[in-house]
Amino acid sequence: MTGSIDARYLASAARGDLPGVLQALADGADGDAVDPEESSAILLAARGGHLGVVRALIDAGVDIDAQDQTCVNPFLHGCMTGDLALVSIMTAAGADLRRRTRMGGNGLTPAAEKGHLPVVRHLLENTSINVNLTNNLGWTALIETIILGDGGPERQQIVAALLAHGAKPGLADPWGVSPAELARQRGYDEIVDLIEQAHG
Repeated sequence: MTGSIDARYLASAARGDLPGVLQALADGADGDAVDPEESSAILLAARGGHLGVVRALIDAGVDIDAQDQTCVNPFLHGCMTGDLALVSIMTAAGADLRRRTRMGGNGLTPAAEKGHLPVVRHLLENTSINVNLTNNLGWTALIETIILGDGGPERQQIVAALLAHGAKPGLADPWGVSPAELARQRGYDEIVDLIEQAHG
């Protein structure tokens, strides 16, 4: 019986049915139940953009940090997709900033990689997230936004924000190539200038 209640609970969360979620919990659903891919109800709601359900589940005391089989949880999902509202909700709720993506980055890593400037700024200005974390590839958030971006104005602003909040401009990639040299190789002169100013 519990299994069917849990399935109803997860399905309600995925479609953003807040009354259905609350009723399933009242009927005895496990707040931390997961689907076959180990996605929790709060992650399913987050993926669907159902922030009302996300907030209700936080209030209900579910595990907000649980990660699915691909290491995603609501906080990391928001960082990966650039969902500032979701990231703000999760950081305010005390999301574990040390949780890693499947590539070994923290939330700042994919936000910087994908050019999500508002999320990057939020994390830097409102949390104690590790700005110099090196992922499984040996890349920091600073390196990621350089080598996986276009060097344009948004990427320049991300670089400036990272440097202003403690990113080490001399922290090289696994082959010893510095962020400034990586930017220089790509013709990102504005980013080279930003890094050299930080070094100075």
